[in-house]
Amino acid sequence: MVNLGTLPAPDMAIDARLQRQLADFNQRRLRPGLPDDEIHPDAHALHQTELRFLEAERRKIAATAAQAPDDPDGFVRWFEALREHGAGQGDPLFPWLAEIASLAQVRWFLAQEVAGEAGFDDLLALTQVQMPAQAKLEMARNFWDELGRGHATGMHGPMLARLAATVQAHLPIEAVVPESLALANLMMAMAANRPYAYHSVGALGVIELTAPDRAEQVNAALKRHGLAAHDRQYFALHATLDKRHSAAWDREVLASLVAAEPRTARAMAEGALLRLAAGARCFARYRRHFGQG
Repeated sequence: MVNLGTLPAPDMAIDARLQRQLADFNQRRLRPGLPDDEIHPDAHALHQTELRFLEAERRKIAATAAQAPDDPDGFVRWFEALREHGAGQGDPLFPWLAEIASLAQVRWFLAQEVAGEAGFDDLLALTQVQMPAQAKLEMARNFWDELGRGHATGMHGPMLARLAATVQAHLPIEAVVPESLALANLMMAMAANRPYAYHSVGALGVIELTAPDRAEQVNAALKRHGLAAHDRQYFALHATLDKRHSAAWDREVLASLVAAEPRTARAMAEGALLRLAAGARCFARYRRHFGQG
């Protein structure tokens, strides 16, 4: 466990200034560069802040994660139950978006979601480094799907960007709620720091597990407002594809890793719970914005 001394108060996720700093740090440190490019002047301090943020979030879910079984079958059953009982599941925000929200409200929601999207393909690429062969191969199959199986028009990241451009779902960073930035920053913190690699595995897996129902309802909202099928492709695709990804991830990644090293169960459980809690925090913030309680 990373030892960072006294941890800060657990409100870093809603500190807008801090989350904007971390978002800028992540963009700059991951951008391809050259040896003589200027590095971020506060890179070391921000890295330490990132780790403190991650550890503060871990404290919130540690007791629940400790209940996860450390045998492969038991862990997969525990993990799959998060689809029904995890934080943010069945949130009323999504039926409201599907059935009631105006186009302007859907546009604001999408802008926040785009800001909180850390790039599943990049997170996966960082996470799979030196993973065991069985898990790595499934991650590679998932990564290939994320990259449109070699076709630029099928790449998931650009697909979401095209949707955002079509509906003009862009906001300056000052208008992005800190909860959304915190979600992206948390995902990057797990993927970019190797002591949290198994946390990232759990977080990515729980996205595949829980995203389809929400994606289906966002797709319904877009369809209700007249967007064409090719514009809605990102959410329509994830309403179905992630179900297949999730089943394979459970078998090939989660179960195989726990079988090889039971201690990974706790880390992957923490990662899943961290991602769910961050998502639930976003949904609650969005509902407050919309006056939905």
